[in-house]
Amino acid sequence: MTRAVGEDANRAGWGELLLGPQAALVWLLLLGVWLNAADALVTVALMPSVARSIGGYAYFAWAAGAFMLGGIVSCASGGHLASRIGLKRGLLLSGAAYALGCAASAAAPGVMVFLLGRLLQGIGAGWIVSLVFVAIGVVLPQRLTARVFAALSGVWGAATLVGPLIGGAFATLGLWRWVFWAFAAQAVIFVVGVAVALPGEARSEGGDPRAPWLQLVMVAFGVLGIAVAGTVHNLVGIGGGVLGLGLLFAMLAVDRRAAVRILPRAGTHLSTASAQGYAAIFLLSAAAIIHSIYSPVLLQRIHGASPLVAGYVVACEAVGWSTVAFFIGGVSQRRQGALIRFGGVAVVAGLAALAMVVGHSPLWAVALASVLMGAGFGASFAFMSARVVDGLEGDERALASAAVPTVQSTGNAVGAALAGVAAGALGLGHPFDAATASAAALPLYAAFLPLALLGAVAAWRLGAQRGKIG
Repeated sequence: MTRAVGEDANRAGWGELLLGPQAALVWLLLLGVWLNAADALVTVALMPSVARSIGGYAYFAWAAGAFMLGGIVSCASGGHLASRIGLKRGLLLSGAAYALGCAASAAAPGVMVFLLGRLLQGIGAGWIVSLVFVAIGVVLPQRLTARVFAALSGVWGAATLVGPLIGGAFATLGLWRWVFWAFAAQAVIFVVGVAVALPGEARSEGGDPRAPWLQLVMVAFGVLGIAVAGTVHNLVGIGGGVLGLGLLFAMLAVDRRAAVRILPRAGTHLSTASAQGYAAIFLLSAAAIIHSIYSPVLLQRIHGASPLVAGYVVACEAVGWSTVAFFIGGVSQRRQGALIRFGGVAVVAGLAALAMVVGHSPLWAVALASVLMGAGFGASFAFMSARVVDGLEGDERALASAAVPTVQSTGNAVGAALAGVAAGALGLGHPFDAATASAAALPLYAAFLPLALLGAVAAWRLGAQRGKIG
């Protein structure tokens, strides 16, 4: 089934979108995006409670990294899945995988089962999001497209506000398992809705039936190797970390020569805008993820904050991102380079501020630093993503655009793995008290400043490109 074309995109209103003939399908797609958007923000607030309940302080970063790693593999193979088994079957499989992962996390007797559940949740969530975007293009009329994407932005915004509330409230009550059961139930509703509402003949007609499996495996084992270094403090851990970093660099060389690639050819040559954009997105994402992973537990230990309050302080990053992105979205291309540069500097400044304030300053100071770092991403991320594709054409342009979320997720996963290494070295790999947390805060965040600075340098160079080089 292909979507209708030649229709006036301005004729569709919110009433038609949310209450019209396609409303059931639209609400279903919004639910799919909600499962991905809310999951991370809810889990951020829950992790200290999970660690106290089933152990796993040494695996704090793994909980986030496993979800992100699953998302990397599934996002990059979503088109492959839709082409091989069809859109409807792909969404059914995705929802089932996510539901099973939630159930495993909810029922986990120990941390290893919990981590496997998080990995499966990430795989399911990544497939769901990628296939939702396929469904928008394949099933819905063109006149609804603009409204649908606006609604998706609203879902992400709602997740920013409601996610920490859900996670914090259930963590405060000691009911963290209930959250995962609740998301499993939502996933079941999603699967039933897909079975009923999505046309059986819906299929992605332009997807590549192949996927860059070798590169994805190299990324997965590269991240895993770095993560091992954070929990195994001997020669095996050191070897795993070195091997992991080596696999990530080797993947770029393999991808450059592969028939099916993750990155466009320009993305592997450092002199191009594409490569500088990818480098900035990867490095800044890797540096900033430390805030999402360790700030909740540090704020609870050092400041005595409740899971709810700690979750909202961390969510201030998303508030800063969304607010700034909303207000600068329509700026002229002439000013975009300056905003890219400002964004890179602001992320570094925000991370440096977090290093200074998390251990000793009041919560409002941490919230302001969080907003500043988020504002840096809000000012620059969309324009960095746009410049990645500038000057490219045809398949290379499509490949470059599709690679942006993969690069961002890979940066998050690598940063999460490195966070485990740094936290373990600072005594946060086991239950710790307020004094240990306060002493570790400054070096923990400062350890990620070199990554942020390298990302800011890449953003600065990209801002000077004026969109010329692909």
